[in-house]
Amino acid sequence: MEKTREQFPILDKCIYVNTAAAGLLSTDLALWRQQHDQAYLIGGSTMKTKAMQTEIPEIRETVANFFQCKTDNVALVPNFSLGFNILLEGLKHNNKVLLLENDYPSVNWPFEYRGFEVFYAKVDEDLEDSILEQVKNYDISILALSLVQWVNGIRIDLDFLKSLKSEFPQLIIIADGTQFLGTTDFNFEDSAIDILGASSYKWLLGGYGNGLMLFKDAIKEKFSVKGMGFNSADTDASGKDTIRFAKHFEPGHLDTLNFGSLRFSLNYLNRLGKDAIELHLRKLSDKAKKEFTDLGLLEKSVVNQKVHSTIFNIKGDNELFELLSNNHIICSQRGGGIRLSFHFYNTEKDIDEIVRILKTAI
Repeated sequence: MEKTREQFPILDKCIYVNTAAAGLLSTDLALWRQQHDQAYLIGGSTMKTKAMQTEIPEIRETVANFFQCKTDNVALVPNFSLGFNILLEGLKHNNKVLLLENDYPSVNWPFEYRGFEVFYAKVDEDLEDSILEQVKNYDISILALSLVQWVNGIRIDLDFLKSLKSEFPQLIIIADGTQFLGTTDFNFEDSAIDILGASSYKWLLGGYGNGLMLFKDAIKEKFSVKGMGFNSADTDASGKDTIRFAKHFEPGHLDTLNFGSLRFSLNYLNRLGKDAIELHLRKLSDKAKKEFTDLGLLEKSVVNQKVHSTIFNIKGDNELFELLSNNHIICSQRGGGIRLSFHFYNTEKDIDEIVRILKTAI
């Protein structure tokens, strides 16, 4: 993975551990985007019309293949939040919904704002037991959660979700994969998740303005989605009454620059190898967890996790954050602490340097 750093010039002047806020733009993707807009500059509507007719279906297929989902069940959306709100407009309010405490606002707020009956599971070392208990005791019909928690990086066990789905087959599982996709080799069809959405500007490195929604076949009859526009019918005036489920999430034209950027990055990740990325991130996660645990900087629920993501929230105030920033460590303040998030372009040396700086302040 060391050679990949050449694609990200910002790494020459800092240690970037802020992918949980925004993934980096690669040199090759920046060049492709320039070429795309140059072609638009010269070709105008001719170029755009052809691109939308030929490239958008190819982008959809690339997404489907990357995440192992049926192509017709892929919706291309500008971001997770918009796709999620369209989805919930088609969900009956008699559903009982289980959320996680302090989950990402774009997951919890849309349910709360619409007045659903909502229950909450506490995100701690007993999270999965809490989810199971509440699903059993409160007749929960919807479980909605982020696969990786945005503040502290706690990761949901996909095998637990399979077990839960096996015991409660009618439970609808909706997941936000924004902090998850791009970190592992994920098979949507093989998972217990019924609906998965994500923005692509973080770990997928696709830049802003593009995201995705993935659906299982069986879920479509449980939602009455009302999103509608000319693009939903692929600009066919006679197709209003034959729109497939996923196209209700695409009422308007899709930007070939933004979604082309997503395809470019997915192909790049494929060349690197999803297994290789996952292995590298596991090594970084294990090392960072050990180092931060030894310094007493992690909460108990993270320390006790068997498998953790590469997002860590360490104990620290404004003074410590300024110390890191002054030493060219790019990170974020979240949840009363300091969030550090490592991607494949990070190294064990990055962790060593961060630990060295931390030790000067503890």
